Amino acid sequence: MQKIPKRVYTLEFKEQAVKRVQSGRSIASVAREMGLVEQTVRNWVRRSEAGKLEVGKAVTPEEMELSRLRAEVAELREENSILRKATAYFARDAL
Repeated sequence: MQKIPKRVYTLEFKEQAVKRVQSGRSIASVAREMGLVEQTVRNWVRRSEAGKLEVGKAVTPEEMELSRLRAEVAELREENSILRKATAYFARDAL
């Protein structure tokens, strides 16, 4: 399987999530509302408290597309492998 690059969030988006948590809302509800994983929000809160909240590495649209296509090719290869094995299994039973 190919690795899919991480999504890059703006600093403002991260700060907005952190402010919602600091205003008394739970990490789970903020994550659900913003479409994030709880651990991501939890990490942002910790980094914010340490003063190290920053924007991640920017990924170009071409890199995103290339990564998506590589993941799709890997998935299709795996599916083909499964189909070959199933075909061989059923062909053996038919004889």
